[in-house]
Amino acid sequence: MDFKLTEEQELIRASAREFALKYLEPIAAEIDEESRFPMEVMTKLAEMDWLGIPYPAEYGGAGADYLTFALVVEEISRSCASTGFTLSATTGLVMNPIYQFGTEEQKKQYITPIAKGEKIGAFALTEPGAGTDPGAATTTAVLEGDTYVINGTKTFISNGPIADVFVVIAVTDKSKGARGLSGFIVPKEAGGISVGKHFQKMGLRASQTSEIIFKDCRIPRQNLLGKEGQGFRIAMQSLDTGRIGIAAQAIGILQAALDESISYSKERVQFGKPISVNQAIQWMLVDMATDLAAARFLTYYAADCKDKGLPSSKEAAMAKLFASEAVSRHASKAVQIHGGIGYVKGTKVERLMRDAKITEIYEGTSEAQRMVIAGNILR
Repeated sequence: MDFKLTEEQELIRASAREFALKYLEPIAAEIDEESRFPMEVMTKLAEMDWLGIPYPAEYGGAGADYLTFALVVEEISRSCASTGFTLSATTGLVMNPIYQFGTEEQKKQYITPIAKGEKIGAFALTEPGAGTDPGAATTTAVLEGDTYVINGTKTFISNGPIADVFVVIAVTDKSKGARGLSGFIVPKEAGGISVGKHFQKMGLRASQTSEIIFKDCRIPRQNLLGKEGQGFRIAMQSLDTGRIGIAAQAIGILQAALDESISYSKERVQFGKPISVNQAIQWMLVDMATDLAAARFLTYYAADCKDKGLPSSKEAAMAKLFASEAVSRHASKAVQIHGGIGYVKGTKVERLMRDAKITEIYEGTSEAQRMVIAGNILR
């Protein structure tokens, strides 16, 4: 297997690094502190054709592949994990289900403006009582003539407070459990949509997260995504794609943690010499670098499988599982290497440690990833 990137992929990766250093590195700490969504950066990402990397140009995308998508998410997350996640969620959770299950009209109407940065999308699956188990959802979509009426509350919705369009998973036939779920495209202007609790998170503070409440929200029948009863499939396929992005995000955070740790260990002098000469520090750096390389191979392989049309659910779950647990473990080690200063708010490694933890939780917890992998290897 050839793991060498193409010349074009290398150029895009370099461009993403340059972009992140110019536009994100200077503001990352500020937007984290203020919990501010950097809309100006999203506009610039759209100008680079990075909001729709794996989708055809006819829908406003870049016509590239998922490996290129992973590379860009990685480099963006290396400077600002919040922006990296927003890019990942927009591509994997919002645009992907519309592209895979939507009609031609739906693709042009919704993917194009999101890819161009004209609209912000959100994926509304999770509920207060339905996280890992989507079949426990209680949000309903009842067909009345040619109109679906949606009622219910979604929670932990990324981009929720600022979204212009939602991909919503709701119950259309309660008697069928998970098979009674359906997907819908719900524009904000439909009405009957309000923002509930706005969550102040430990990390990824520049990414906006809230409850979204639907009360007699009416949408035309043609806003059904795919067919009735396909909601669970839509959700799972979207999460499979999203997990490649989260693994890439974790890699970016881990690379930043390694960068900061190497730099600090060479500069910090104790007992007359840099702490980098101490074996205890070296071994932490070695473990960090080794897990980083392994996470990259798993993630790039999962992206490559998806690009080739091969099964990628297990591969994406493995990539997210390994990368997220590795970054959570090593971001803590980066703080340890920095000592007291690493524990001070405003230090980059302190932010990295806070940002790292969520990668083990959203878009399927580590436990959920193990369930997915087990289901694949025990068939």
